Amino acid sequence: MSNADPEVLARAGLTHIIEPNDQTGSALVKVAGAVEAYRLIRQHNGPAPAHEQQQVAELLDALGASRASLRLDAGLERWRPRAALADPEADLKLMSALGGGIIHPADRNWPQGFDALGLAAPLALWYRGTADRGILRDPANLAAIVGSRDATEYGRTITAELVHGLRARGICIVSGGAYGIDAQAHQAALAEDPPTGGRPGVPPPPATIAVMAGGLNRFYPVGNDDLLKAVHRQGLLIAEVAPGATPTRWRFLQRNRLIAALCAATIVAEARWRSGALSTARHAAEIGREVGAVPGSVFSANSAGCHRLIREGAATLVTDAAEVLELLKITEHPPGAPAGPQPAQADTSEKAEEPRDYDGLAIQDLLLLDALPVRSPRTPDQLAALAGLGMGSILGGLSRLATRGLAERTGNGWIRRFPNGREQQRGAPSLH
Repeated sequence: MSNADPEVLARAGLTHIIEPNDQTGSALVKVAGAVEAYRLIRQHNGPAPAHEQQQVAELLDALGASRASLRLDAGLERWRPRAALADPEADLKLMSALGGGIIHPADRNWPQGFDALGLAAPLALWYRGTADRGILRDPANLAAIVGSRDATEYGRTITAELVHGLRARGICIVSGGAYGIDAQAHQAALAEDPPTGGRPGVPPPPATIAVMAGGLNRFYPVGNDDLLKAVHRQGLLIAEVAPGATPTRWRFLQRNRLIAALCAATIVAEARWRSGALSTARHAAEIGREVGAVPGSVFSANSAGCHRLIREGAATLVTDAAEVLELLKITEHPPGAPAGPQPAQADTSEKAEEPRDYDGLAIQDLLLLDALPVRSPRTPDQLAALAGLGMGSILGGLSRLATRGLAERTGNGWIRRFPNGREQQRGAPSLH
């Protein structure tokens, strides 16, 4: 790998060092280029060079992002602990052995949809899978179907019917690889026969793409291992973080913006009032993509999030694949289009959900919380490398988390605490 393109090596290294949607990092890459940004982070000591510091500040200020945490000096402080651990040549070699690689903005397969994200666009995309990566280029060929992890039979049924109608028209299904609606969307797409009527000699579009929150060297969550292996054989898995990266809560949240930007439309099939799927829908709406939501029983907590989107005007009500195709500007009704879903039994669950102990945390404290271990204590230096934060942010964050009962000092390090008991993963056979 020593002969690899310097741009590829730099962006591979940066995906190990810089957290998703770190706009200071994106601004540095934009003003200095990926190769120089990677060199600066790894080799420069002391304050940031004045020229780069000014250019980054001007770019961020133009976007209204002038907080102290977004200054280049603050960025360098949080990136340096990880810089020594980055080994892009080893990462590229590993992904090649796993049947994958990396795509960067100069690649012909780079998703055009990412242009809408501006500085929030990923620095690069890692991929695994056998499908033609050209499917990523045009959002018009992609539709996201997302929803809650604790899917009901109603949610699974409508998801399968939506997928059936969309796949018949050659639309590739994008989701997040999680339990529940995500898994059903991938499974239904893989179960469909390739659409008919394609051009001779041209392979059909891949059935599905899974956008992952962690490194692609392993399949996560483990309960979906067989499903994700099937996606690898027949479609694509993509991620913006380097191999070995842990799927943290922050990375799950940021993964949602990629799903939204990749696709011409995002459909929420079934979602609770506070489901993470709602953030995918809102990202899609913010960048001008179409958003649809499937209604359910007014007594069902599992549909409360869909009703919320519709009531707030953030989503169009959709009940079948034909209506999703209208959102995609494909108005012709295909043969054998699925009929609308049958009514589900009422679910008398309460709409309100219990608050979570990490609600209201600032982004940096959330990153730190994700880095705290449950059993074996970690030192502040170790936490700085894992969380990608400077020591000042680590020490201040530990104090704030300890005040809320979320962190405790023990021995020579710190561990995670759960003042309200450990949160159970809905719809998962094992802990998320």
